Amino acid sequence: MSTLLAVKGHPLEAEDSHAVQLLESFLTTYKETNPEDEIIVVNPYATDFPEIDADITSGWHALIKGAEFTDLSTNQQSKLAAFNGLTEQFEKADKIVIANPLWNLSIPSRLKAWFDTICVSGKTFKYTAEGPVGLVTGKKALHIQASGGFYNGQDFAAQYTRQMLNFIGITDFSEILAEGLDFDPTKVEEIMDKTTSEVVATAKNF
Repeated sequence: MSTLLAVKGHPLEAEDSHAVQLLESFLTTYKETNPEDEIIVVNPYATDFPEIDADITSGWHALIKGAEFTDLSTNQQSKLAAFNGLTEQFEKADKIVIANPLWNLSIPSRLKAWFDTICVSGKTFKYTAEGPVGLVTGKKALHIQASGGFYNGQDFAAQYTRQMLNFIGITDFSEILAEGLDFDPTKVEEIMDKTTSEVVATAKNF
């Protein structure tokens, strides 16, 4: 049995998000094909989702200086525990699927907050004399993205996702991009049908 981590990088649901529609199509097919696998959906838009802030950075600094975890404030402890929990959740997963819209040529800020939890020195990468080296092995990842224009995967969001996963060691990576959704309203259904077919086909062999 494998564990699939699905990251929902949009605050809205499927009826209002092309990216979430595609993610749900993927998950439905994946469940049918892999009924024994565990699927965990991560929602960065949950109200208690940790973001690197003053509590987290000051907590890190205190720990580096020798403080015990119990010496930290209640806020520092709860935020660091949530942050570390997301890192561990990622480390335990076998497969990753990330779905998001392209907003202002980049990923949504809350999705960036999730990426911060999986890019951790000493856990998912390390520094060496030759430079940083990824420590994540044996995982495969899929990036699903919906955008209004046409970028051919060269937008900052697609590049960021690709490079961040590669940075921590994931080389088994693929992407499915639904592009041009705002360019011509008459083509939206055609674009989504084509992309959904690609998503479903990928899910059957993921």
